[in-house]
Amino acid sequence: MSRPSLRSRGDRRQRRGQSRVVRQPAATSCASASGVRPAQRPGTLLGALGVLAAGRAGRAGGCKTLGGGRRGMAMRARGFLLLRGGLCRGPAKVPGGAERAWRGFGSSGVRHEAIVISGTEMAKQIQKEIQQGVESWIALGNRRPHLSIILVGDNPASHTYVRNKIKAASAVGICSELILKPENVSQEELLDITDQLNMDPRVSGILVQLPLPDHVDERTICNGVAPEKDVDGFHIINIGRLCLDQHSLIPATASAVWEIIKRAGIETFGRNVVVAGRSKNVGMPIAMLLHTDGEHERPGGDATVTIAHRYTPREQLKAHTQLADIIIVAAGIPRLITADMVREGAAVIDVGINYVQDPMTGKTKLVGDVDFEAVKEKASFITPVPGGVGPMTVAMLLRNTLLAAKNITY
Repeated sequence: MSRPSLRSRGDRRQRRGQSRVVRQPAATSCASASGVRPAQRPGTLLGALGVLAAGRAGRAGGCKTLGGGRRGMAMRARGFLLLRGGLCRGPAKVPGGAERAWRGFGSSGVRHEAIVISGTEMAKQIQKEIQQGVESWIALGNRRPHLSIILVGDNPASHTYVRNKIKAASAVGICSELILKPENVSQEELLDITDQLNMDPRVSGILVQLPLPDHVDERTICNGVAPEKDVDGFHIINIGRLCLDQHSLIPATASAVWEIIKRAGIETFGRNVVVAGRSKNVGMPIAMLLHTDGEHERPGGDATVTIAHRYTPREQLKAHTQLADIIIVAAGIPRLITADMVREGAAVIDVGINYVQDPMTGKTKLVGDVDFEAVKEKASFITPVPGGVGPMTVAMLLRNTLLAAKNITY
């Protein structure tokens, strides 16, 4: 299969001697990630009420957390889902279950504070699953999965993200290496590096940390990575296959959002979804995953999806979000979504990453695109920032690396 290129492979090979790739191997030791033990589910509505009562008794004023936390909190969260299932026509499901759950807040008429989905704890469970997959793969006599990361420049945020990815890879038993290049690296040299990694049989997955300097075209570099090693899922072939509902390496952030929705038991079938943000790496892939047919080769969410963007008037955005069962925000605008824009019982997934100055302390802090404290009073589920989609994105990147090593997709 051919791929877009600025010049012939022969020309690149002639220059390889001039572009030496300096690799920094990262730690490869394995560390266990603690998983989440699912609570047993009662089989009746009366049993669900019992779980609620037990959860309240052990709660003592704490914040409800899905994906981790104290036993009483987890029981109460699951009790809500079971009770809602009993009040609705559909079956009740425990968060993290494979089957779909039916939401019933709207029909109950009772107002509840949102269940906070801990992406950190959910990611630990997924990393445990990946670690087991890596060990099984190696036990069959296969080579250990290997992730190569290309990092350009001195952007502090990019360096932090890369350190987190290397640490997480080590924890699940995936080898990793870091290829550092200066800010003034040429586009041609980066293409030479991706070519070398593409042909290296030791390398399972390749990640180019974005953003890149202005003089480098990100799309060209992303397309320079072989699609079968493109663990970011940004290659034009992977994006095309995603849009055609075919198996592909799915962009990690979009995959993280989809995984959160499934594991939390948030129903998507026939539901209204608003995605605020239309980037080709985040907003668009999320919309594709949620609206496509659940019976296709790569199953989707069968939802009705509306995509908003920077030119959507705020009042029009509000009109859409007030009708939405699920709101996914990836616009990069602090507190874009406020409580008056959210209907009672909606699920809110915050993908935003914004650094703002705290007016009280004067220090910089990380916030999302949602007014978290106000919105959680109306929503049924909500993800925090930090500790929500971010850790899950890293986990899905590692899953893509294992899939690339197994060469399942292609």
